[in-house]
Amino acid sequence: MYDCALGFDAAEAALEEFTAPPRRPGQTEIERAVRTLIAAAGDDPDRAGVIDTPARVARAYREWFSGYAIDPARLLERTFGEAEGYDETVLLRDIPLVSTCEHHLAPIVGKAHVAYRPADRVVGISKLSRLVEAYARRLQLQERLTRQIATTLYETLGARGVAVVIEASHGCMSTRGVNQHGVSMVTKCWLGDFRDDPALRRELLESLGGCR
Repeated sequence: MYDCALGFDAAEAALEEFTAPPRRPGQTEIERAVRTLIAAAGDDPDRAGVIDTPARVARAYREWFSGYAIDPARLLERTFGEAEGYDETVLLRDIPLVSTCEHHLAPIVGKAHVAYRPADRVVGISKLSRLVEAYARRLQLQERLTRQIATTLYETLGARGVAVVIEASHGCMSTRGVNQHGVSMVTKCWLGDFRDDPALRRELLESLGGCR
């Protein structure tokens, strides 16, 4: 279990500046690479069943890694002040999460729980889900993914506190190596009020049912 608890300065330093992605290979280059991988697997790239696979993979990659084209902080630019001074925890639970492990290109599948304590403004709840998606749709480590979501929300929204908990299973563990199924990894990041107040952390974890 990984637990991130950053102070203000550390959180600010951890918030990565958005940069444009490097040039992506064109369709022909991608398809050629996929044909090589099919051959490396021991199959014939020209076999009828896989002849269209390179084109399908190219399309899938555009979807799986669409997060590189998104500036996550911009998703939080529009906020609302009509919350009548609400300053308690806002929690969006069970956000579906699909990502890709950067070490083996294997799937990471699970759910994210995102909570924040607003200062004076709130953000639309769909933006919390989109924030998770923007970082998940990249090559990732779960620990880094958790921190990126938390620090972006904390710094961009100016929240008094942010908590992010992710539970996920990793294909690199269940389909190769130790081949263990039913194992999930839990990562947490506490910032601001959640970092400083153990009672808030307990309350949040209880509302998540102990992360089960």
